[in-house]
Amino acid sequence: MELLVRYLERNNSTSSGLTQDVIKEQNLRDDLRYYFMSPCEKYRARRTIPWKMGVQILKIIMITIQLVLFGLNNQLVVSYKEENTMALKHLFLKDYSGVDEDEYSVAVYTQSDVYDSLFYVLDQYSQLGRLSVGPISYAEDGDGNLLPLVVCKEYYRSGRVDPSEETYDIDAQLETVCMSHDPVTANHWRTQNSSFFQLDFYRLINVKLTFQLKGINLQTVRSRELPDCYSFYVTITFNNQCHSGKVKIFLDTDATSSACRDWKISGTAQKNTHYLLVFDGFVILVCITSAVLCTRSIVLAVRLLQRFARFFQENFNRKVCEEDQDEFLNGWYVMVIISDLMAIVGSILKMEIQAKSLTSYDVCSIFLGTSTLLVWVGVIRYLGYFQKYNVLILTMKAAFPKVLRFCCCAGMIYLGYTFCGWIVLGPYHEKFEGLSRVAECLFSLLNGDDMFTTFAQLKDTNTLVWLFSRAYLYSFISLFIYMVLSLFIALITDAYETIKNSFIAAE
Repeated sequence: MELLVRYLERNNSTSSGLTQDVIKEQNLRDDLRYYFMSPCEKYRARRTIPWKMGVQILKIIMITIQLVLFGLNNQLVVSYKEENTMALKHLFLKDYSGVDEDEYSVAVYTQSDVYDSLFYVLDQYSQLGRLSVGPISYAEDGDGNLLPLVVCKEYYRSGRVDPSEETYDIDAQLETVCMSHDPVTANHWRTQNSSFFQLDFYRLINVKLTFQLKGINLQTVRSRELPDCYSFYVTITFNNQCHSGKVKIFLDTDATSSACRDWKISGTAQKNTHYLLVFDGFVILVCITSAVLCTRSIVLAVRLLQRFARFFQENFNRKVCEEDQDEFLNGWYVMVIISDLMAIVGSILKMEIQAKSLTSYDVCSIFLGTSTLLVWVGVIRYLGYFQKYNVLILTMKAAFPKVLRFCCCAGMIYLGYTFCGWIVLGPYHEKFEGLSRVAECLFSLLNGDDMFTTFAQLKDTNTLVWLFSRAYLYSFISLFIYMVLSLFIALITDAYETIKNSFIAAE
């Protein structure tokens, strides 16, 4: 960077005449000064309208509006799926309280309760049309026939268990037996197939009931959007894998949306969809323009760097150092191009969703959300032209390499605590049951959240584990809050002080 600064500030008085080489050198110097100017300085110097800045401002406004509109629609989709899942649990799970117990929905403890809960599903399913208050019904195949309800039971092939004599004889080979029937007459299975429902609980692993339902999300009409049709793949599992006397009942749904085959709607919903498609098309056009302008700026910067490097090689027989070369490669332009490409892909997916050709809401939201994040982060580039705001950018730039190396070292200790907490405290504490949950719990502790709850929730049935947990938690909190976190803040503070002192010296 020093080489570039000295060259730009070199006095022209040493030149003896306006030769062609001197004019070429002066043009290069002017182009270099112009390249490193802010948009306002460029306008004052050559009256060049800052098209890129104007396009970026317009793009920020339009992409944010697009994101808000899609987010409101996506919320309706998510709420519809969640409320349908809750409605299905109330419909098919006997004595469901409305709140899941841990990871399962309901648990039963007697054989009669298992049979009652199983037959309750069949009874409710056979009279679904008379029970449900929502627009939901049985699914049909391509020929218009109702898709059957399937019941499968998985069990050990053979076995004999005698707990009183402490003996057992189990064939570990698993077998699965299934049967299906018409949904409307599903409640008659108990009499027609009584032998199938005679369960040997000491051999039983699980019983699964699977069926498919159809529904229509009519609430989108309120937001002037065309409703989607949904297929709900429902699985109800009676889990007896532990053979502990507790049978857990799970209800899982997998909802997929699609365009309705035949629909008719009056009002403004269809017209509103056309307006949104036009708006999304305009967003794509603005993003393409932004990407083209930024690509053009990168190409011009590379050419200017080549001119600068060639001039120094020919006149001073020196190569431009990597630090000076990096000044020409503007990372902001690369980030803007990436955000533009993601916004274009997200807008295309959004248009396909609105036209009911696709239903990839999650993929579209990832593209639109990430592009909006990068667009708003790109605003920092323009704030960096002001000295007071530029302190943040320079501090982040100076502290990032040190912080990254520090996090790599601290991460090794963090991973050690994660694995240790999972293997030792996992069976006794719900926050340590999985590796991801342990990492989340430790990160919460690192920030001073939920400390007392984490200590208090540990089951004290094992004195040795209880003592270990205290040493584990106290050492982690002391190490990371009082040492690691303090050093992390100190690195950023040191970089800030360095940048601030350089500004003071420059003034």
